[in-house]
Amino acid sequence: MPFVKDFKPIALKDTNLFKPIKIGNNELKHRAVLPPLTRMRAHHPGNVPNKEWAVEYYDQRSKREGTMLITEGVFPSPQAGGYDNAPGVWSEEQLAEWKKIFAKVHENKSFIWPQLWVLGRQSYADTLARDGLRYDSASDEVYMSAEQEALAKKSNNPQHGLTKDEIKQYIKEYVQAAKNVIGVGADGVEIHSANGYLLNQFLDPISNKRTDEYGGSIENRARFTLEVVDAVVEAIGHERVGIRFSPYGTFGTMSGASDPSLIAQYAYVVGELEKRAREGKRLAYIHLVEPRVTDPFLTEGEGEYLDGTNDFVYSIWKGPIIRAGNLALHPEAVKEMVEDDRTLIGYGRYFISNPDIVDRVEKGLPLNKYDRDTFYAMTPKGYLDYPTYDEAIKMGWDKN
Repeated sequence: MPFVKDFKPIALKDTNLFKPIKIGNNELKHRAVLPPLTRMRAHHPGNVPNKEWAVEYYDQRSKREGTMLITEGVFPSPQAGGYDNAPGVWSEEQLAEWKKIFAKVHENKSFIWPQLWVLGRQSYADTLARDGLRYDSASDEVYMSAEQEALAKKSNNPQHGLTKDEIKQYIKEYVQAAKNVIGVGADGVEIHSANGYLLNQFLDPISNKRTDEYGGSIENRARFTLEVVDAVVEAIGHERVGIRFSPYGTFGTMSGASDPSLIAQYAYVVGELEKRAREGKRLAYIHLVEPRVTDPFLTEGEGEYLDGTNDFVYSIWKGPIIRAGNLALHPEAVKEMVEDDRTLIGYGRYFISNPDIVDRVEKGLPLNKYDRDTFYAMTPKGYLDYPTYDEAIKMGWDKN
């Protein structure tokens, strides 16, 4: 894969991107972050991180001392999942592999935070049925599509709105997952409340049709997310917890900007987190998916929403904020964003293809193109074989 064409890099070494910042208990040397990136290389059955490749993958991306890595989403329990090749954190076999990954990242003097990921209706009803598990969401039979509905009915596993006891069970599983990963060396956890997954399904009225205390009003739709936050904070400490939101996201048929009242939903949740912060329980960070990327499956520049911004979060939340979404090719936007001293930048797809992206954005070096076809393929190709800048030059990529 040659370098990205028609891209003019800008050296960001003299910006706040290369100013140290403390996130939780971690003293980061810079603010370029690996955000969570699903790679689908875990072993099935068992949802075990790849024993041959995963340590090396995270090793390559943590070589720059003081880098913060957020792992691919990890399932707290079998019920939370339904993707055979995504990793979990509930079994001893899984945790033994994560322990090796965390140790390698720490050997590089970098930091690693697993992202706790619960799918809800974005799972596969047939896979769940195979394993004797429910197909869960906020509400009964509010399907994402006719295809999902047909699959659920064919599998005899219709979409199930969670009972209050089942909500409590999920909260216990988030807590246990957080304790499990901290127990084997993780620096903290990120709660995934974005991109149309279960917590997001409760936040958004397009998927949440409940009439109890978990649905209807803005406060009620936020309740599950805030209960998860409070329980995980209680278990492992506020400084070890971050959370991710996508206020403009449409992935998983979320409302995004089509519902102008949705920003009020996010302003409320963020306000509740700031209230807790002022009472001495400030989360380590809030992580935002930018409106530049409303659907992570679209290529850069597609599906951008240009009439909205995440800047409102800065007016409410006074802690660190990670911003992610098509920023590697827009160093001029990054330069502007990091003028705010609380901002970190998540580089996603280009951190896959540029394991040394921190050095490249610092010096304004060209970026390796990525191969989208290998993002989720069960192969080391497109996972371990992307070269550093120096290796790419030796291979003659600058001549392509």
